[in-house]
Amino acid sequence: MTRLPALAALAALTFATAGAAHAQERGRDYLTPTMTEICLDVSGATLPIVCKVPASRLDKREDICSCPQGMRTTVPVCGPGQAAPGETVALNAARREAARDGSLIGDLFQGQPICVAPRG
Repeated sequence: MTRLPALAALAALTFATAGAAHAQERGRDYLTPTMTEICLDVSGATLPIVCKVPASRLDKREDICSCPQGMRTTVPVCGPGQAAPGETVALNAARREAARDGSLIGDLFQGQPICVAPRG
């Protein structure tokens, strides 16, 4: 009878350790978004976007985003150690060409991934 609580505690510890290892492998926790939406003008410049987010300062995921103007485009959020490229005319031209498929995921500007800074 005393072995059952010990086995349950061991199983809980094993699952918790496996979950922590999986989160470290991903490099981000599930509350941090890896992609977001931006609005692009025909020139490739960014325009304001309207996003509905949960009423939590911890959960930064976005539920619904819309572009009152421009084209809605999916873009990756910069990871740890990455910086978003500076806003230049050359970046606008690169974004305009790369966003023709509706996404900037996997696209590069001057050898660096096109990404946006995390919100927060």
